[in-house]
Amino acid sequence: MLLVFGVLVLAIFVFKKPDARMPALKERHGDLAAGGEWLNTKEAVRGLLAKLRRNPDDYKSRLLLAQAYMQEGRVTGDHAYYDAAAMKLLDAVLRAEPENFEAMACKATLCLTQHHFSQGLALAQQAQQLNPNSGFVYGLLTDAHVELGQYDEAIKMADKMNQVRPDLSAYARVSYLREIYGDVPGAIEAMTMAVKAGLSGMEQTEWTRVALGHLYEISGDLARAEGCYETSLLVRPGYAYALAGRGRVAAARQNYPAAIKDLQQARAMVKDYAFSDELVDLYRQSGQSGKANAMAKESIEMLANAAKQADEDEELGHYADRELAYAYLKTNELDRALEHAKIEYARRPDNIDVNETLAWVYFKRGQYAEAQKYMQVARRTHSQNPVLLGRAGLILTKLGKVAEGQALLEKSLRTAPYLNPELAAEGKALIAAR
Repeated sequence: MLLVFGVLVLAIFVFKKPDARMPALKERHGDLAAGGEWLNTKEAVRGLLAKLRRNPDDYKSRLLLAQAYMQEGRVTGDHAYYDAAAMKLLDAVLRAEPENFEAMACKATLCLTQHHFSQGLALAQQAQQLNPNSGFVYGLLTDAHVELGQYDEAIKMADKMNQVRPDLSAYARVSYLREIYGDVPGAIEAMTMAVKAGLSGMEQTEWTRVALGHLYEISGDLARAEGCYETSLLVRPGYAYALAGRGRVAAARQNYPAAIKDLQQARAMVKDYAFSDELVDLYRQSGQSGKANAMAKESIEMLANAAKQADEDEELGHYADRELAYAYLKTNELDRALEHAKIEYARRPDNIDVNETLAWVYFKRGQYAEAQKYMQVARRTHSQNPVLLGRAGLILTKLGKVAEGQALLEKSLRTAPYLNPELAAEGKALIAAR
């Protein structure tokens, strides 16, 4: 009888407590833990876990818990932890309910977050078949087509999204596509609409306000960019991406101590490679080469670990080869930079940003004809991004097309030379030598 009782208890423990091995909600710290949002998140997750303990087949609660973990990954930047937890939950839902639209759309979102763009597109297309009237799924399709360089299709999906449900997310995608096609004033207009459509202080709204600030940065309007970042920090104190934006404004004004302080704070709060990458540049600009080299090596290690995980897991793990290509350029490891740029290019050869990366790697290697081949693809949407224009100008100048190249360099320097000081210095030197 004791043996039978023990077996029954073990069975109950194994089969009726599905979350025993579920990754728990991690504590937030500092400004991330301030305010009612964190308390509401903890209470919601606690309630969902309790429901699942009572009823392991409550797939609605599994889905809601997955969504909560996905949002927590976005807020904290800890995607490796929370995306894995969310994927586990979503796969369980889809095994039981293969045509669950919400679970499929969420899984597509995770794939896009992890840069598994082809897989994300396939899942979003399946979700669209299940629910062709969802604005959310058209947003996913827009994102996937953009990342794969299928811009005509992206425009169609963004238009459809705005027809179905014009909101913050829909306006933001219109803004991004306008920027890609060189209409920066139109992009600012659409992103302003996106900010106004959101609830001030919410993470999604402040992400959008920071994106608006970035558009002002690339258009040369530092005062308005700074206004966006300061407003975001006022309504969402300590918001990492607004701190980073404010740091970039400080760096543009050559206030390197303030810039470094903001980037360090952002990096301490949220796990995002971009903050480490920007710190490398700031340390070099401020004459701290030792710190710059150490941070560059740390960045490579962080990205290499992510890339290794992605190679080992077809569903989960952040593809980071484009970022690795730039990271290796900063340590002058040109062969490694080319290796990773080619890996990313093999995944999405039509994306303009990937082509720009490969072009810049070839430029750094002195292979200017190869660089121009990819730069032509990178410029096919007529983007007016000052860094892209400056790089294109340098490549053309090296190929002997001096007038065309220097016209692009002058436009880049006239608009926003602070975006890439190394590029600006090289461009100024070529113009001066004319």
